[in-house]
Amino acid sequence: MKVMAIGTLDAPLTPEQRQQILPKEVSHTLKLYLDGKIEQFWFRQGTGPIFLMSADSVEEAKATVDDMPLVAGGLAKYQFWPVGPLAPLGLLIQGQ
Repeated sequence: MKVMAIGTLDAPLTPEQRQQILPKEVSHTLKLYLDGKIEQFWFRQGTGPIFLMSADSVEEAKATVDDMPLVAGGLAKYQFWPVGPLAPLGLLIQGQ
């Protein structure tokens, strides 16, 4: 299953937080990408990251993100949306 994880920072990071936490966050994100748990990622300027995740469930995606430094440190939170193919498009090709 695919899950969109949409992150929001609770408040802008201080320069100290950026220096201490962001290198860990980037490393953690890269590991999840290389492990195939995050398939794609984007950043919404001033808001936070968006991940397209591969997971068996929304709960699994949430558990994966909960271990990330910004979330574990109480500095960010995520919303999770299960997504899949645009099934109604199948109506356009029925009978072909």
